[in-house]
Amino acid sequence: MKNSHRKALLNLLSDPSSVIEDLETRKELGKDHWFVAAVPEIAVAPTTSEEVAAVLGYANEHKIPVTTRGAGYGYVGGCVPVQGGILLSTNRLNRILEISKEDFVAVTQPGVITGHLQKAVQKKGLFYPPDPASLEHCSIGGNIATNAGGPRCLKYGVTRPYVLGLQIALADGSLVRLGGRTHKNKTGFDLIGMFVGSEGLLGIVTEATLRLLPQPPARAVLSAGFASMKTATAAVQKIFAAGYLPAAVEIADHFTLEAARSHVPARQRAMIPQGEAHLLLEIDGQAGAVKSDAKELQQFLQKIKALDVSCATSPQECNHLWALRRAFSASLRATGLIKLNEDIVVPRGRLLDLINFTEQLHRRTGFPIACFGHAGDGNIHVNIMVSEQEQQLESKKIESLLDELFTQVLAWGGAITGEHGIGIAKLAWWKMATTPELRELHQKIKGTLDPHGILNPGKFV
Repeated sequence: MKNSHRKALLNLLSDPSSVIEDLETRKELGKDHWFVAAVPEIAVAPTTSEEVAAVLGYANEHKIPVTTRGAGYGYVGGCVPVQGGILLSTNRLNRILEISKEDFVAVTQPGVITGHLQKAVQKKGLFYPPDPASLEHCSIGGNIATNAGGPRCLKYGVTRPYVLGLQIALADGSLVRLGGRTHKNKTGFDLIGMFVGSEGLLGIVTEATLRLLPQPPARAVLSAGFASMKTATAAVQKIFAAGYLPAAVEIADHFTLEAARSHVPARQRAMIPQGEAHLLLEIDGQAGAVKSDAKELQQFLQKIKALDVSCATSPQECNHLWALRRAFSASLRATGLIKLNEDIVVPRGRLLDLINFTEQLHRRTGFPIACFGHAGDGNIHVNIMVSEQEQQLESKKIESLLDELFTQVLAWGGAITGEHGIGIAKLAWWKMATTPELRELHQKIKGTLDPHGILNPGKFV
């Protein structure tokens, strides 16, 4: 980067350490949890919204690419600075500014870790439901950028319904506030909805006002084993048909369970039920209702062919069962194979069709495919398991497999991503997943807000 740009950035930021030139640090900031990385020419870590806006204003004037990075826990290369330029880190914008019991809102900067916010509001008897699997590591800003979900979105929804207000730094260096702290607001267009899920292409979130709920007084987690994925997926439909709406319904297949049986600690291993498939359900609410529903659900699961069912009601026991679920990804990586994680979504009624289709892909290609995830809303993480050698030498075969998977998912009326976003990983399938008219609309919005194309260039718009 030109020395003049470096000096200008130093002048724009109050703390000289906010300008990062160290090569190793820039390398680290130039990647997320996907396989592609790029090194930015320079990195900055502003400490205020005004500094973010000032950096964007300067970059816009000089047509310098700016890629925003939160905690770096994405899975599609969304924060990789593929065109170099400036990497803008939000890790110093990491304060919870307010938690209001009266208004049921939290005001937070984008660098706050999601799990930290959840714990902070819980201490006040409040509840922030969105719970991505990486909640102890991912940031609120990243969640907003991808409209992150998680297990509890079955009952409570994804990130978008909890965003009441945003402060956004636009490409031209201006700061704009959208929405506010009221739980209803129909003043103009839903611009908040436009920025949530925009993957850093339209502006940078510098502050968010989030909707909170009362903390449910009680919860229970049920863990059930099934003889096959067929009986487990049928059980999901039967649970809904019986009128139950759990907070979460998670599923895992045989390959995932075997990886967990081999690699999780002994205490967690003992909690894995017998069988070829696993369902994990959480219910919450008032203590009496939860106790009654948990007992009924346990009996109901046994009635619909669960091999065994365990029920946890204390916070510690519930957390242990969830720790097992959250360990699935690490267990798959511990097999020594590379996990190509595809967060596809199918209509609920196609869940068994998806499982059958992935089994066909496995038999035809030879690649193991591990399926687990959010059975309640059809968002299943289809993990193609490959060796490092296969990833290098059989890339065309892998790409063909993904083509088949995405083509079938779209034919069912599904989506190629439910939580992770397009980023770089799904860029090749962006056109397959959208119509020319929809892509043109994206281009018009992008061209209006970012006419020089400085924000996260090289991505899907």
